[in-house]
Amino acid sequence: MNATLLAVALSLVSAAAYAAAAVAQERLASRVTEGRSGVLPMLASGTWWSSVGLNAAAALLHVAALKYGPLTLVQPLGALTLVAAVPLGARLAGRRVTRLEWRGTGLTLIGLGALLLTASGPAPDDTLTVPEALTVAASTMAVIGLLSRPGTRPGLRHATASGFASGVASALTQTLTVAVTDRSGPLFSPQVVIVAVLVAAFAAGGLLLSQTAYRGGLGAPLAVVTLANPVAASVIGVALLGERLQGGAGGILLAVAGAAVAAYGVVVLTRSPRTVAAEATEAVPEFLASIPGQPVEPKALHLSRP
Repeated sequence: MNATLLAVALSLVSAAAYAAAAVAQERLASRVTEGRSGVLPMLASGTWWSSVGLNAAAALLHVAALKYGPLTLVQPLGALTLVAAVPLGARLAGRRVTRLEWRGTGLTLIGLGALLLTASGPAPDDTLTVPEALTVAASTMAVIGLLSRPGTRPGLRHATASGFASGVASALTQTLTVAVTDRSGPLFSPQVVIVAVLVAAFAAGGLLLSQTAYRGGLGAPLAVVTLANPVAASVIGVALLGERLQGGAGGILLAVAGAAVAAYGVVVLTRSPRTVAAEATEAVPEFLASIPGQPVEPKALHLSRP
């Protein structure tokens, strides 16, 4: 199997694991009552730790994919997370996916598919230098801080911040993977250590931000995460790692059109009158009592849409 096919195969399995994790996170977020939100209630929940385990497994598969494929190829494949998560969440909620949800999901995937058509290339061999990595990290943290500033209502802003954090984590992970497997330098060089710390920070930040975003439902926030992630990673790949979009000017136009269609798909998802969070809560209120430290009465549930 050549490197490109291996990267695609690993990305597909990773997307499935990320989808299961996203559904688990959203189901937990929908059961958190007013006044009990925060990190500590989540840490007391087995559902939270299950989602962490699924995210970890998906991340390992994603790291392997980044070893064999460029960011501009691997990251758009994460759109399949949306394909799997929306129907999976609906099934667990005991309902069918609405027509509007299918439409929004389809448009988002078509747009990201156009982006994928412009992305190809050999296995990565370039890495970010320490100054580049630190500059990227500082810039991203500034944007994340702006999007998730105190008082910001949980929803699409947190989803955007999560997507940026995860995309940057992926770009840094590729640098870490290439640097570690390149035997021309020491295993624990300053570059490896610094980038590893940044990867851990952005990965954890992206996870917590997505958990906050899913309080408003699954479809629209996950679509935003799915769109923001490859955008952030691809910008880094093209600007700093020498990756290129295929097809010249035509390829650039196709990528821009794809981004526009995907963005419209996200807008469609935000207009859905039914959210996975609401349906899941209505379908399984008895499951609330199974979350350690979070006794909740069905009538006390607080639901919102992004």
